[in-house]
Amino acid sequence: MAWIMFIETELTPNPATLKFLPGQQVMDVGTREFRDEDEAAASPLASALFDLGDVTGVFFGRDFISVTAAPGVNWSDLKPQVVAMLLDHFVTQAPLFNAPDASAISVPDEDADHGDDPADADIVAQIKDLIETRVRPAVANDGGDIIYRGFREGVVYLQMQGACSGCPSSTATLKNGIENLLKHYVPEVNEVRAA
Repeated sequence: MAWIMFIETELTPNPATLKFLPGQQVMDVGTREFRDEDEAAASPLASALFDLGDVTGVFFGRDFISVTAAPGVNWSDLKPQVVAMLLDHFVTQAPLFNAPDASAISVPDEDADHGDDPADADIVAQIKDLIETRVRPAVANDGGDIIYRGFREGVVYLQMQGACSGCPSSTATLKNGIENLLKHYVPEVNEVRAA
């Protein structure tokens, strides 16, 4: 009896990016973004997607893969190639990364970049909790991720990844959505900025 697998696709708010759902877990822990061929060298799947020539970004989420097409590329031409590549990868159960090395997987280093003032530990805990429980699930639905990068002097620094990083509406999402949410629940937050 042959095993049949389907790859579902979903549109994202970023018209250059499609979200592919293989119906199984992609990443055990964390997420991983590949912005160019050099970064993609860590993953046979990401590397193969970049080798198509029309791909400018790949993002591995918990149960999805977002692929960003180069400007001017028609998804009706690229999508069947991506689906075929994903089917081959998952049916053959090929490894996602070249080495079982933990450095191949990027678990967000949440204290990188802007750091936190130790005096703000309670505020930072509230911010991180809101991001984890309210913001990240919504951003993952759109084919991306959001990473906390620090809180300094009333400013929260966040990094958008995957479909969200190049999305035309990402600034509005940061400013109107996330900033308003954080200001509402954490009065010490004055602003949200992209890191």
